[in-house]
This record gives sequence, structure tokens and C-alpha cells, in this order.
Amino acid sequence: MTLQPLSVLVANPRGFCAGVDRAIKIVELAIERFGAPVYVRHEIVHNRFVVEGLAAKGAVFVDELDEVPEGAPVIFSAHGVPKSVPAEAERRQMLYVDATCPLVSKVHREAERHHSQGRHILMIGHAGHPEVIGTMGQLPEGAITLIETLEDARTIAVADPGNLAYITQTTLSVDDTAGIVEALQHRFPSLEGPKREDICYATTNRQEAVKTLAGRAQLVLVIGAPNSSNSLRLVEMAERCGARGRLVQRAADIDWHWFDGVATLGITAGASAPEVLVEEVIGALATRFALAIEQVTTTTEDVTFKLPRALTA
Repeated sequence: MTLQPLSVLVANPRGFCAGVDRAIKIVELAIERFGAPVYVRHEIVHNRFVVEGLAAKGAVFVDELDEVPEGAPVIFSAHGVPKSVPAEAERRQMLYVDATCPLVSKVHREAERHHSQGRHILMIGHAGHPEVIGTMGQLPEGAITLIETLEDARTIAVADPGNLAYITQTTLSVDDTAGIVEALQHRFPSLEGPKREDICYATTNRQEAVKTLAGRAQLVLVIGAPNSSNSLRLVEMAERCGARGRLVQRAADIDWHWFDGVATLGITAGASAPEVLVEEVIGALATRFALAIEQVTTTTEDVTFKLPRALTA
């Protein structure tokens, strides 16, 4: 049987970022050092394959600290946690390791700095996302107002318009966020911003790579989880740039009808999706198409983060 030809553009960079890589290593090292089980509050990163793999090694995922037995080690997820969580862990004299991404911690410190200088903070982000809950939980209730949309930016009422700062979730759409910031700056000219962009390098780089793919492909597959903010933004970016974007967690999620009329396919992976899932998807494609694979490199990443001293000393 002759297979239909399919050009496949594979985005580079794609998949794991330095913060995700660090968080997974923290869980693995904790299991090695303390022995199983090691408890993890919330999904360490938003990827079922990763979570199930760590569970098989001895990680137990829980929603809250009250589910962790006395004396058991606990890890906080890469998304960050409200200050009340480590405070509770210390009250209970728990052994805990914080796997918060250093770039999320940077936003936490910015929020604290602005608050200490008397500014009210506007946070651009998605309600209910663990990172937003963690960041807003760094300060007393009411110190931060959440801005989700351009409409929010245009209509939000604040008590002291001349004394504001903004921060953002690290995994937002770069283009959407720029529009929201512009609207806020138009209304509040003295608005203070971050010294360096809050949206992380990995989110920005993966969105730029998808723009390039979508300019050449009819369909872009994004490998990632439905609760992964950065993965959902990649699908939106593909659609915005003229391609059809589809999110898949595994090769089994592919609907082969998507490929009707597709001569060129783009593939990328969200920052919490492992490379093995990219290989799985390409393997499934190879059973149906004669593939011509091209790596499309838009930038090179060399970011690494130190592991906590508690696990390396």
C-alpha cells in the first residue's frame, strides 16, 4: 500500500521548560532521598503522563496538606502556592520542598515589592489557575485585583488610579497580554510594570515557534494537557495565524479526519509535555503517511535552574 505523503514541521523549542524539568527532578530526588511515598500537593506539572509516571515511582498526589500523613515529606507544585500553605506546613513541622518555578517566584517577589511600596496590584491571568491562586495568595486579600480580559482592563474601577502596578501569569498569550497592558497603561499612565517581562521565556519561545509553523502548515497539533495554560495558548496561536490548531494528550487522541486536505502538519508540545509523547505522535503518523520531517528551529534555549539545597547537599 502506498502511503500518502505528509510534510511534518516539528517545532524547536518545544516541550519541557527548565522549570518543569526542575520540578520533576525534585520529585524524583525526593523519592530517592526520603523513600516512597513522597506526597505532592496538586499535580507537580499539568501533564497526566508525567504525573502517572511519578506516581509509579512512589509519588502520591493530594489536593491539600491535611491529606498528608504526619512525618511524610511533601512537595509543592511548580505553579507556586499561597503563603498559607508553607505556613501550615511549618505549623505542623512537616518536611517540605518547594518546587515552584523560579520564574513564578520572581512574580511573587514583584508583588511583594509593589505591595510594600503601597501600590495596589492588577494581576493579568486566568481565574482558578493554580499559578494565579498562588500569586494572589502571597499578599493579604484585596491587595491584588485579577484582570482576565481586555474588557476587564477597560472597565476595572480602582480606588487610587495613580498608585497601581501590574504583574502577569507566566503562561499567557504574549499578544493578548500586550493588548491588555496597553489598555491599562492608557487608562493609568503611572502604572508600574515588571522590570523584566513576567511571561516566561519558554511560553514566549513556544508561541513564536507556533507562529512560524502556522505560516506553513494547514494543521498544527499541540501535545499537552487540557488544563495546561501554555498548551491552550499554543492552540489559540495556531488558529490566529491561519492554521487549524488541535490539542492532543496522546497519539490515541488524534482524529484522522483532521488530516483531510492537509499536506503540511506542524507539531509542537507544551512546556509540561515530555518528548516521548512527541515521538509517540510521530510514530502514529508514520503508520498512515509517508513522512518528510523537518525540524523548524526559531531559537535555542539553554536555561537551567538550580535544585533545592535540601536535595543536593
